[in-house]
Amino acid sequence: MRMTLWLIAYGWVIVTGSMHFMVDVVSQYVRGVRAPGTESTYYYGMNTAFALGEVLFGLFGLILCLKAPQLAAEWPAVTLAIAAALAWLAFSFMFLPYREPKIISFIFALLVIAAAVKSLAL
Repeated sequence: MRMTLWLIAYGWVIVTGSMHFMVDVVSQYVRGVRAPGTESTYYYGMNTAFALGEVLFGLFGLILCLKAPQLAAEWPAVTLAIAAALAWLAFSFMFLPYREPKIISFIFALLVIAAAVKSLAL
């Protein structure tokens, strides 16, 4: 059960990071929603970095869970996952004006905390 929670958490962050990139970067760029300029460059760059960070962290966590499940449940990996979840939550509240990234980050933080509690309780 504990490994299933980790897989769900990392899978969630991969899927939501990919969707964030598709909606906030690719879709808006293709539709020409934002006028070219410095503000658009910062907007696309910030959202690309946010989404890419989610996808890469999720892939790393997923590989760790599948190749070395005993390491995924130890305190360094748990601490890193909790720190990443809290950082994404803080960044989404501080820099992203709409609510979807906040909800996504909050769900990831809840999944990581649930998996951490389950892992450390065993």
